[in-house]
Amino acid sequence: MTKEATSPTTLTGDPEPLIPVRHFGMRFSCTPRGARLARRLAGVRLDAWGWAYGTAAHDDVTLIVAELCANAVRHARVPGRDFRLDLGAHPAPDPAPAGRPVVLRVAVTDTVGERLPVTRPVRPLDDTGRGLAIVAALAARSGWRPREGGAPGKTVWAEYAAPVPS
Repeated sequence: MTKEATSPTTLTGDPEPLIPVRHFGMRFSCTPRGARLARRLAGVRLDAWGWAYGTAAHDDVTLIVAELCANAVRHARVPGRDFRLDLGAHPAPDPAPAGRPVVLRVAVTDTVGERLPVTRPVRPLDDTGRGLAIVAALAARSGWRPREGGAPGKTVWAEYAAPVPS
């Protein structure tokens, strides 16, 4: 995770371009129901690609999708505007981590560029604020970038190093 030295820590960065071997992308309503559907469809897609339900890669990436989509709904909701989920499977760049030759990249794009993702320390009794910490713990890398094409908004992304699917 690329981090600036300010406190609270702000995520920044842009992943290097990778050509996906497999890709799933779809817009969802910026509601809890839309976030839930995005998580479920990502899980179905991962299973179809070979990362079966119950495997570490499937569960971890589905949790990353859930957290990033929930953040889009909670912190970047604009009535009448959707968020977009992109999920891609890419060959890992050389050198690949041992036994992890595939990168699963999750990207969630919303329409609010003024509210940027911020990680902060979480106290044990806090009810919220753990989403980006969970993503950071599971992902090999993560960050955010302004939305492409000059449109308002941002894309928050995370990359997960995965084994070749069975």
